[in-house]
Amino acid sequence: MPHVITRPRRPVARRPVQPGKLELGRPFRGLDEVGAALTGLVQSARHELLTFDDPAGSPGVPEPFRALAGSCVHASLIAAMERATIRRVVPRHALPQLPPPDQLGGQARVTDSIPFKLVVADRTAAALPLDLRLHCNGLLLIRDPVVVQALVRTHQLWWEGGDEIQAADEGSMPAHLRPVLDALLAGLTDEAAATRLGISGRTYSRRVGELLSTLGTTSRFRAGAEAARRGWI
Repeated sequence: MPHVITRPRRPVARRPVQPGKLELGRPFRGLDEVGAALTGLVQSARHELLTFDDPAGSPGVPEPFRALAGSCVHASLIAAMERATIRRVVPRHALPQLPPPDQLGGQARVTDSIPFKLVVADRTAAALPLDLRLHCNGLLLIRDPVVVQALVRTHQLWWEGGDEIQAADEGSMPAHLRPVLDALLAGLTDEAAATRLGISGRTYSRRVGELLSTLGTTSRFRAGAEAARRGWI
């Protein structure tokens, strides 16, 4: 067979990627940088501030960061209350760490869990932890409008599925939890109790968690004893 000579292909010219074109956000690392970025974002809110927050904290958070972030963000939230609507979504296990509803500042709802920690200011800028759990490991400040609107939508879905945080003391019981306590005392399964109350199994489980938090226990068995001690039964 005759020898075929092939010409080497010319390399395809590629346009250089311009710096910043594909960047969706700016990362911040280190206690000082993260604390300053969070504080600045909260202080920038003029109309609305949305958060996924876990006041109970997470294992592994250094105490210096916990103290720094807590004091900075709390002070910023107090200032933001005067000019912006604040909507916080917190996980149910953090209820014991929350102040009374009249001292929360803004509006708050409780859900079984939160997808990640989040702060969104005026639907134009958002902060996400780089590992989606701990701000102390760094955060990403996002201004891309598509990403920010997706985060706003996620917050809205959790907000709509959350429960209002009810004020309660040892002398009174939230009315919506009375049927749940009665179902527990009757020894009903979750499925049977949900059917009796005409609610979904998920909603019933959520209310059981709220009842346990209100009673200051994680045990269904101890819930009855605590309810009796308070004179609720």
